[in-house]
Order: sequence, then structure tokens, then C-alpha cells
Amino acid sequence: MNVTRAQSVTVPAAAVRRPAWRGVLEREAVWSWLMLAPPVLYLAAFVAYPFFYGVYLSLESRPVGRPGVFVGLRNFALDLSDPVFWQVARNTFTYTIVATLLKAAGGLALALVMNQQFRLKNAVRASLLLPFIVPTVLSTVAWMWIFDPTFSVINWVLVHAARLHAVPSWLGNPSLAMASIIFVNTWRGLPFYAITLLAGLQTIPPDLYEAAAIDGAGPRQRFSYVTFPLLRPVLIIVTMFSVIFTFSDFQLVYVLTGGGPANATHLFATYAFNIAMGGGQLGLGASVALAMFPALLLLIMGLTLYLRKE
Repeated sequence: MNVTRAQSVTVPAAAVRRPAWRGVLEREAVWSWLMLAPPVLYLAAFVAYPFFYGVYLSLESRPVGRPGVFVGLRNFALDLSDPVFWQVARNTFTYTIVATLLKAAGGLALALVMNQQFRLKNAVRASLLLPFIVPTVLSTVAWMWIFDPTFSVINWVLVHAARLHAVPSWLGNPSLAMASIIFVNTWRGLPFYAITLLAGLQTIPPDLYEAAAIDGAGPRQRFSYVTFPLLRPVLIIVTMFSVIFTFSDFQLVYVLTGGGPANATHLFATYAFNIAMGGGQLGLGASVALAMFPALLLLIMGLTLYLRKE
């Protein structure tokens, strides 16, 4: 009986003994780092490495097929002395500022409309996402046909409805080409603004609108003193993402105009691609691509500080 009791006491003690690694995994700090490891490795492989390699290339004279030669900041000095570079800078800032303002105003208006109750509201919301979910290259090719001087549906309407004999070349005129890419970017970015702002609108308590209405506030006053102040943090965040995407836009401009005519629609991304891949100057192209980094960094820091202040 004593032996049996000793065995009944010692066997469960050995059975509940766990491996040491299991105790390590149950620690909160270790488990947190294991969860963070995949996204950190992804960012290191696809964001950090290309960025630092681009910085390394920008400090070299690296023609295609030849070993690089360290030249320091000479590529950046060449950029600053290039008149085309300054034209590209003006194009990029004009494109980003105008398109962002149009998307913000149009997206806010669409969000306010979709926040109302009307028939087929869900169908309208679903159709609103189409410009955003269609691949950029595919939708841009469609816009190429719309702006084509021979087969343009816009020019066909102008000829048959407005009785115009001389129709504009939308992608052949520098000013019209810039207006065209801004319009297409606005068309494509409106759903992003509208859906995000609509989500922000639906978090505003209806009691605030009822209290404002009881106090005699009209629609304009309710928007100015209730809707916009509560929606402003969401608007700042979505504007920050929109500025980043627009400032570094490549596919839309490259497919629609290729940077022409006469560099009128070149942005930093397309101009850097042309120099690096078309001209074979990898170091100079990398320096042009990095020229957008300080402006974006200052803008993001400014918006972040403003958001924290709010």
C-alpha cells in the first residue's frame, strides 16, 4: 500500500512537468515580438532595403552595365542645376495640391450625400468603389481612349452637341495634359476619400445633431460646428495618405502621358524612371527619386504634429 501511494504521488508530478520552451513562449514579451517579427521582416525586405539601396545608388555614378563610382553629392548638384528638374518639381507640387484639394472637397460631398437615407443606397456605395478597385493601368488605358484626339468621346460630344469645328488635343497640349491627369487622379481617388469620411460620419452621435437642431442651428451651422470639427481628425489622416500616394504617383502618369508633352506632366517618379531606365543613369535617377523624400517628410511631420495638437 505504501509503494502504491508513493507512485500515485510521484507520477502526476512527472507528468505535469512542461518543456522549458513552452514556458518561454507563454511570456507576454516573447509572444509580442513573435507577432511583430513578420511585419518587421516584411518592412525590412521591401521598404528599408530598397530605400537604403537607393540612397547608396544616389551617391554613385552608376551607368547600366558598369561598376559604380562614388561621387558623393554630385548627382544632387546636377539635379539642382537641371531646369527640367525644377519643372518636374513644379509639376509634382501642382499635381499633388490641386488633386488633393479636389479629392477632399468631392469626397466630403459624396460622404455627406451617402450618409443620408435614400433608395438603392447600398448599390450606390458599391458602385462608388469601382474607380478605386479597378487596376490603375486598365482604367488609365480606358482614359487614353477617352482623351484620344481622333476617337475621343469628349471631342465627339463637343463636335455634335456644341458644334465645334476645332477640338482640343487633351494629351497634346501642356496645360490640358496636366488638367487631364489631375482629373483622372481625382476620379480615381474620390472613393478612398468618400468611404473613409463616410465611416467617420457614422461615428458622430445623432444626439449632437438633435441638440443642435433644438438650439436652432440650421444645416450649415450643424456642419460647421458639429460635423466638420468631429470629422477633422479623419480628414487629416486620409489627406496625409492621399498626399503620399499622389506625390509619388507613377502608373497613371506614365501610362496616360509618359511625362509629355515636352516634360509638361513629368513627376518625380516618372522622371526618375526615365533617367534610370531610359537613360541608363541609375545613380542620377535614384537622386531624383530621393528628392521627393524631404518634402514628404516635412509634410507628414507637420500633419502629425497638427493632429496631435488637435
